[in-house]
Amino acid sequence: MLKACVIGCGVISQIHIPVLLGMEDVRLVAVCDIDPAKKPGLPDPVHFYTDYKDLYEKEHPDVAHICLPHYLHYPVSKFFADHGVHVFCEKPAARDAYELEQFIAVEDAHPELKIGICFQNRFNDTSIKLRELVGSGEYGKILGAFAANPWQRDQQYYNNGTWRGDFKLAGGGCMINQAIHLIDLMGLVCGPVRSVKGVSMNLLDLAIDVEDTAVAKLDFENGARGVFFATLANSYNAGPFLEIRMEKAIFQIDSRKLYQLDESGERKLIVEDKALEGSKFYYGSSHGRLIRKFYDAIEQDTTDYVHVKDARLSNQVIDAIVRSGVIGKEILL
Repeated sequence: MLKACVIGCGVISQIHIPVLLGMEDVRLVAVCDIDPAKKPGLPDPVHFYTDYKDLYEKEHPDVAHICLPHYLHYPVSKFFADHGVHVFCEKPAARDAYELEQFIAVEDAHPELKIGICFQNRFNDTSIKLRELVGSGEYGKILGAFAANPWQRDQQYYNNGTWRGDFKLAGGGCMINQAIHLIDLMGLVCGPVRSVKGVSMNLLDLAIDVEDTAVAKLDFENGARGVFFATLANSYNAGPFLEIRMEKAIFQIDSRKLYQLDESGERKLIVEDKALEGSKFYYGSSHGRLIRKFYDAIEQDTTDYVHVKDARLSNQVIDAIVRSGVIGKEILL
C-alpha cells in the first residue's frame, strides 16, 4: 500500500484529501501546513506537521501531493523528488516558462519517479469526448477555437491569500491561477501554438499587481486560429466555455456540457460532466479520476498521466500574452 502525504492545507487540499481517504490501496499518513490553525479534521492515525522536511524524515511517504502557493510548487516538488518520493503537484507547475524548464530538468533527472501535474479537466467526460470527435477525422480539420473563462474574484479573495495578488509569488493572475485549464485544453485539442498576440490588464480596482483580465489571439501550427478571453471581473463564476469550429461541425463545451451545433445553430447535447460538489462546482469534477490514474501509473509503471512536460504549452502561452501586451507585438513560440 502506497503512503501519501499532502503538503499545504489550503482550499485545494480539501479536494485531494477526501480522494486519498477513499482509496483502498493508498494510506494518507500525514498532512502539513505552516499554520497550525489550518490543521484539518482527519481520522487517526493521520499526522499533522508544520514542516514538510520534518514530515519526510518521520513518515517517508511514497507520494507527496503539493497543494501550496505557486512559488513553492517547484522547490518543494524538487525536494521530494530528490529524496525519492513520487510527486503529484497542483497547477500551475511553475510560475513561468523558465521555472518550468527547471522543473522538467528535475523530471528528466528522476526517470524512476512519477511527477504528475493536476490538469484534472483533461479527464472530464466532455474533454475526453471532444478529443475523440476531433481526432476521428469524420469532421475534417480544425478551423478555429474560442475559449472564455468569465469568473469573479474580489479583494477578500486576495486578502485571504496575499500571495495570490503578488506577481513574484503567484506568477500572474487570472491566466495562471484560473484560466490555465482552458489554455491547456486549447493546446490539447488544437495542437502546438505557433504565435500569440494579446494583452493582460486590470479592470477592477483591487490592491494587487497581477492581471484580472486577459485577451489573446493564438495561431496554431495546423493553421487554426484561437481566441482566448479570461476575466475575474464578471458578476459570478460562469462555467468555462470552449468552442471548436471544424470543417463539418462545431462543438461547444459550455457549463460542463458538450454540444454539437447543427446547421441552424441548434445545440444537441452529447455528454455532460458530473458536477463537483459544493460551491466550487465550476472547477471541474475529475480530480479523483486524475489522481486514480496517477496512482495506477505508479503501481503499474506506466506513463499514462500528466507529466511536467505537458505543462510547457500553457506556461509559454501565458508568458507570451504578457510579453505581447508589453511590447505590442506578436510573439513566436
